[in-house]
Parts: sequence; C-alpha cells; structure tokens
Amino acid sequence: MRIAMWSGPRNLSTAMMYSFGNRADFTVMDEPFYAAFLQATGDDHPMRDEILSAHEIDPQRVGGLCAQPGRPHMYMKHMPHHMLDGFPMDWAKDCVNVHLIRHPARVIASYIAKREAPSFADIGFGQQTELFEKIGGLVIDSADIRADPEGMLRRLCKIINLPFDPAMLNWTSGARPEDGVWASHWYGAVHNSTGFAGPEGPLPVLEGNAKALVEEALPHYYTLHDQRIM
Repeated sequence: MRIAMWSGPRNLSTAMMYSFGNRADFTVMDEPFYAAFLQATGDDHPMRDEILSAHEIDPQRVGGLCAQPGRPHMYMKHMPHHMLDGFPMDWAKDCVNVHLIRHPARVIASYIAKREAPSFADIGFGQQTELFEKIGGLVIDSADIRADPEGMLRRLCKIINLPFDPAMLNWTSGARPEDGVWASHWYGAVHNSTGFAGPEGPLPVLEGNAKALVEEALPHYYTLHDQRIM
C-alpha cells in the first residue's frame, strides 16, 4: 500500500506522518516535491538554499521515488500546491489518496507565525479542492483527529483495509530521520510532542489580509469538509 496524504501547511500533517512512521510496516516520505517546487518557482521560502542542496530538485526523479514500494507500505506527506503543471502525477493513480483539511483561520494563524504575508496560493486551499476533483480520495479533518485520535485513525484504517496499530497514537519526542531539512524551522511543536494534541480552543480572530485569506479559503474548506470521514 502507498498512501498519499495531501494537505496544505500547518495542518497536523507532520503529526500524521509521525503516526504512520511509528508503525513497523511503513516507511515515510516528507514533502518529496518541495525542493522541486522551490527550484521551479524561485519562491523565497525559509531555508530555501538548504532545501535545494539537501533534496531532489528534478520532479521526474521525485515521481519515480514516489512510485517505489515501502516496507511493505509507504506513507507520503504531500502538499497540493507543490504539484506544478508538468510535474508527474501518474504515480498517484495507484495510491490511497487522502486529503487532510483544517479550518483556514487556524491554518493562517499558525502560518503567519512562521512566515509573514502568505498569499492564497501559499496555503493550498484552492489547489487542494482542484486536486480532489481530479483524483478523488478520502477526506479527514484534523479537528476530528484531535478530538478522537484513536477513533478516527481506526476508522481511516478500516476504510483503507489496513489493520490499526496502537503505535500510531504515540511517538518519541524529537526530530526523526525522515524529516525534511526544513524541520528545524517548521516542526518545533511536533518535535516537542509525543502524540496528538487535544481539541483546539475557539477559532483565532484575524484582521486585515489574514482575515481576507480566511474568507477566500472558507468555500474550499467547506467543499471538502462536507465529504469528510465521520
């Protein structure tokens, strides 16, 4: 089995990668197209030079890596906005494609704490709904996972015909070998964790450009939210 978990940034995606990576029967890949995306776009992201030096920048080679089997399973953390026109997607047709979503107010509040002034393209909501329309798949909301990690992971595993493993619920704190080089900038909270955090509080109140981004992203979020695993 190869699982492609699609999400925008700041969306429980690293915790989910750690969850599946804690199983003895899975290998994981952390945003394999990120360096290729940065090379193609020239975008100025945190740690850009380090990312380009440490990771594969040829999207065709990355696609080949994504088509390889795991041990015996593979879990891949992907971001829809990394998949530029011309980047290979044929490897995804035989994957279990899952779309991880989070309310945009929470995504944007978390994102701007790490990188100022994101654009709508940076947060991936439009690209995610477009990808869902193209390839389909399952949808799971990070709020539902945080509210009931074991229940939601059991449900997901049952739907994809994968035995549930209690090892998915906890992991050792700290960095992991499969982390992308960007982990030192983005993964601090997950490195301090040993499992899924509990439910989040009230939605953050945002103003100005951040509020406008939330309003632009909400229709995309609700489109997928209506399709989520319950």
